[in-house]
Amino acid sequence: MNKSPIYLVNTGWSQELIDAIRADKSSVHIICPFIKVGVVERLELEKLGSKVKVITRFNLSEFSAGVSDIEALGLLLEAGAEIRGIQNLHAKIYIFGESRAIITSANLTKAALDFNQEFGLVAGDTAIISECQSYFDRLWEFGKFNLSKKMLDEWTTIVDNHRTSGGSPMQTDNLVDFGKYANLDASLGNQSPAVTDAKQAFVKLVGSSVDRVSVFYNIADDIESGGFHRLAAYHKRPNRIKQNSVIFWARFTNEPDDLRVFGRAIAMPYIEEDNATEDDIRDRDWLKRRNRYVRLHHAEFVAGNMENGISLNELMDNLGSEFFGSTQENAENGEGNTNPRHAYRQAEDVRLSERGLHYLNRRLEEAFQKFGRVPQDWLDRLAWP
Repeated sequence: MNKSPIYLVNTGWSQELIDAIRADKSSVHIICPFIKVGVVERLELEKLGSKVKVITRFNLSEFSAGVSDIEALGLLLEAGAEIRGIQNLHAKIYIFGESRAIITSANLTKAALDFNQEFGLVAGDTAIISECQSYFDRLWEFGKFNLSKKMLDEWTTIVDNHRTSGGSPMQTDNLVDFGKYANLDASLGNQSPAVTDAKQAFVKLVGSSVDRVSVFYNIADDIESGGFHRLAAYHKRPNRIKQNSVIFWARFTNEPDDLRVFGRAIAMPYIEEDNATEDDIRDRDWLKRRNRYVRLHHAEFVAGNMENGISLNELMDNLGSEFFGSTQENAENGEGNTNPRHAYRQAEDVRLSERGLHYLNRRLEEAFQKFGRVPQDWLDRLAWP
């Protein structure tokens, strides 16, 4: 075997893990999205008891599909291991005391260890081990809570019931992801490609400077009356809204006067057929003025009142002309309006700069973490439009 401090590996991952455990059992810290019970038993991880800490996924749909095993977590938990969950976890890192770290593409599954083409490295270098441990510790703090037997029993019942009903991938509303969101680099915002890779983003304005609501106005009431989960209504043809543009919803508020961003959604391009019907206008008089629809999907809203939203005034103060696309371009060209507070006057929406998109998105993610989201099952029950 290669005895150098760092060496690359493309096969024999099971033996590498076994050798690392035998060399240092003082502690075993695992970051791994998918864990199968057969591999836990093969590596005899349950025999290490409380020396084991695991960061993995708590997504019930993945347990239901069999890509990871609730039974594996149960075996570790019963032995005394501590386990936490992180949403969208992809890294695979295995740390053995202070003597060895393994960084690999391989999950703790038979397919990964025995059949798949997996690649990575084994390091005995102190600096690499320390950096891996630091990454583990940061993720561990984001995980917030340890898995309990009660939780695991409840998840088992939910998954078993789903499988008994046929396990349809189209009916997974009850298969919740119980992992915590971990934003290790706050400057990056949400890592969803639908948001971070968007070519366009807009702040869609609700109300006006003379038509404000209190910061204590309930966000769910606004969604229900305005249909913000499914559409954005315009007076003029919104032809500049392209496929997969991101729409951030902002409401004029008072006490103090501000604009509060309270949600976001992904847009479809406007087509002439997407106009308010006579029935729509009869139910909602304001559609007389804004009767052209842009359809939306994958909407998310901050739970609670408008005060839980993001202050647009604060963002404009922080970024200045770089917040909106038009003011940023005017500043670069040396002519035209560069004041973001003037950019939204008489406008139905305002185009964000790339920096504005990522900054606003990061702040909205922080609000989701702090205050929660309006429940998706409630949004799904809204009949309009």
